[in-house]
Amino acid sequence: MKAITYRAYGGPDVLEYGDVPEPKLGPDSVLVRVAAASVNPVDWKIQAGYLDGVLDVVFPVIPGWDVAGVVEQVGVGVTEFAPGDEVMGYVREDMVRRGTFAEYIAAPVRTLARKPEALDFAQAAGLPLAGLTAYQALTRALEVKPGETVLVHAAAGGVGSLAVQIAVALGARVIGTAGERNHDYLRGLGAEPVAYGDGLADRVRALAPDGVDAVLDLIGGEALQLSPALLAEGGRLASVADGAVLALGGRYVFVRPDTADLAALGELADSGRLTVEVAATFPLEQTAEAHRLNAAGHTRGKIVVTVP
Repeated sequence: MKAITYRAYGGPDVLEYGDVPEPKLGPDSVLVRVAAASVNPVDWKIQAGYLDGVLDVVFPVIPGWDVAGVVEQVGVGVTEFAPGDEVMGYVREDMVRRGTFAEYIAAPVRTLARKPEALDFAQAAGLPLAGLTAYQALTRALEVKPGETVLVHAAAGGVGSLAVQIAVALGARVIGTAGERNHDYLRGLGAEPVAYGDGLADRVRALAPDGVDAVLDLIGGEALQLSPALLAEGGRLASVADGAVLALGGRYVFVRPDTADLAALGELADSGRLTVEVAATFPLEQTAEAHRLNAAGHTRGKIVVTVP
């Protein structure tokens, strides 16, 4: 089968397109014919070696954790899916070795859920990692409740745009930070936008004089550091981008595969309360270009690689 691989740490130039053996199918896995896989910052950060102290990496690596596709075959112990089922998944295993930028992947059933009918394959591929990150942060780390006010930093990005929609679906009022060119986009998602930069704290306080109930930080740095002062009494803080949140009394979130959470995201999509913005698509052989665009930042929505 065709796949993207890399044999050593480095930038986009280490990515190779070529033939690799088809994956073996374990008893609790399904063979998925990949239709699309989305790019996430963690993909190129692992590839650059930034997470070498955290994750075991076995070269050559097929990168990618997000996938949408069609089940071709099921393992002997699988009852949840059948050939022909359309699925999506956050296929993260205990080591980095076989990823989703390939024609086929053997995915453990614990990493998959059925693809929402309301989303095409490109949109569905953009949902798992980003959607699970937002969902788990909002419902578990922050425990957002109806009527609360939530501040989302970097609200127009891949995770942020989904976090806004999920928070709205939970019944929260949402304030989202973003560049001014994305303010109308955020309004369309149900958020009240505020601009980045000097005076950010004052702009948030103007909208929430008594403070916000929860802050979801997706960017780290200065935005995270000013967040505790924006919280109401008893407010909660979580970050997916900066471990410094722990010293500020907040929680750090690292997303986990979870079939039930994926299914909940699918239900939100099929009910019309959640959609996925696809910023750009690239064919599999141009995955390096997709990584370059993702690493440049400031992309609204998701970057997706499609597989013929």
